[in-house]
Amino acid sequence: MMRHDGDARILDANGNRVREGLRVLDDLARFVLDDAALAAEFKDLRHAVTARLERFGTAPIAARDVEGDLGTGTTTQGETTRPAIATVAEAAGGRVAEGLRALEEMSKLAGQTDEAAAFEATRYRAYGVVARVVAGLRRGRPAGWRVQVLLTEAVCRRPWRDVLDAAIAGGADAIQVREKTLDDRALIDRVRAVIDVARPAGVAVVVNDRVDVAAATGADGVHLGQDDFPVEDARVVVGDLAIVGGSAHDLDEATRLVAAGCDYCGIGRFAESRTKPDVVSRGADFVTEFTSNHPGMPHLVIGGVGPDTIDAVIAAGGRAVAVCDAVCAADAPEEVVSGLRLRLEAASIADHAAADV
Repeated sequence: MMRHDGDARILDANGNRVREGLRVLDDLARFVLDDAALAAEFKDLRHAVTARLERFGTAPIAARDVEGDLGTGTTTQGETTRPAIATVAEAAGGRVAEGLRALEEMSKLAGQTDEAAAFEATRYRAYGVVARVVAGLRRGRPAGWRVQVLLTEAVCRRPWRDVLDAAIAGGADAIQVREKTLDDRALIDRVRAVIDVARPAGVAVVVNDRVDVAAATGADGVHLGQDDFPVEDARVVVGDLAIVGGSAHDLDEATRLVAAGCDYCGIGRFAESRTKPDVVSRGADFVTEFTSNHPGMPHLVIGGVGPDTIDAVIAAGGRAVAVCDAVCAADAPEEVVSGLRLRLEAASIADHAAADV
């Protein structure tokens, strides 16, 4: 039997859906991105929607029937999991867009063409603002990385600050501070100095091994070796939103890292390297094996990666790399990073083109 108050119930449900979604996005902009301007835009959108809903009077809220709502007990798998904080924003943005479209259509049904046009305009405005939040939350995350530079002063041919500047200018997505010989105070100072340069450029800073230093400096994350902190314990120290990466030398180790919730896997060693001469090279086979078994997992091919081996990395399925010697010991670090990035970007573009055929 058709309910006579169905239109009012739709208005009420979607008004709530839109305001709830905008509240989530407001909080993400305010507390995670620390972006006052974005937060103000979501607040303004929420107030504008509320004011327009008030033009329908008390009918929507009067028609509210939670117990009689058949949809309250229905959930999907996608609603129960959020693999990354950016997906929280995407889900909230989806609710906002869907709710506004429903409000637009119900306004047309009620003969309120001005309100329908206003809801449509609000929906298009929301698309743009939500996209800015999602981009902000994804910025610096491993899924978008192509080149991470392992900054080690002992390897640098030029002063380490010059190498850092050049790596960033060349397009490095992340800097891993890898200093095994510095004492705690000096390491903390080094990490903070790197953050001061990298963060304004939108480049993530990860600390090698030292979970405590990553937490103390507010670095973007930590990279763990096989003998370091377990991933789960590291997250307790650095926080749920920090990046936790780990090294894997075979598929079993990689699978354990993925199951533990690592944000990315460093897979290698790909070829001979000065950084870890005692680690056996796994070559292309491990890269192919990893990318085949964990196709959606961000990875960094590591160990002996540089201009001479990048084509072999790409042929094996690698689409992101971690580099030390090839950049730090180079006469022109910027050119090395830029060249690696261009090759990896081209391979990724070719992947997408092939998938669209």
